[in-house]
Amino acid sequence: MGIFRLNHAVLYVRDLDQSVRFYSDVLGFERLDEMTPEGFHGAAFLRAPGSTNDHDLGLFEIGSSAGSSLAGRQTVGLYHLAWEVDTLDELEATAQRLSAAGALVGASDHGTTKSLYGKDPNDLEFEIVWLIPADLLDDAARDKRKRISPLDLPKEKAKYGAQTRGGVGVSIAG
Repeated sequence: MGIFRLNHAVLYVRDLDQSVRFYSDVLGFERLDEMTPEGFHGAAFLRAPGSTNDHDLGLFEIGSSAGSSLAGRQTVGLYHLAWEVDTLDELEATAQRLSAAGALVGASDHGTTKSLYGKDPNDLEFEIVWLIPADLLDDAARDKRKRISPLDLPKEKAKYGAQTRGGVGVSIAG
């Protein structure tokens, strides 16, 4: 079998403590371990709530003088990571936490997925997504994949249910 999912990501950050606080306080990640690899001021490993991975996120501090990523503006590089939430209620709660932290930068309806976009203290963008379960997909949701619309969470919660479990990695019917 080939690759079937992302296990973890590693990010370079300016301030380790600030980044750990953000991912813990705003997104609910749990800090697991700390170590100092050679050439780094520090590192931390975090696990997302409910994850079965050893860790989901590694943060390596490179210092306060580090410049912002120019990926997508002047250099190639990663645009964002996307994490799934289980329900639309959790997506809404995450939107509120991101907004309170000044980190919410967008909310989009991609048809089969409902997404929030945020930026961490290092200006690194990420996505939080709820996937329509495959058994609830219809032609309207599939057709909306061709364009991006503003996210209307109350409408989506009325249509799919606030506590309906998301597609867990499956956003297209097989």
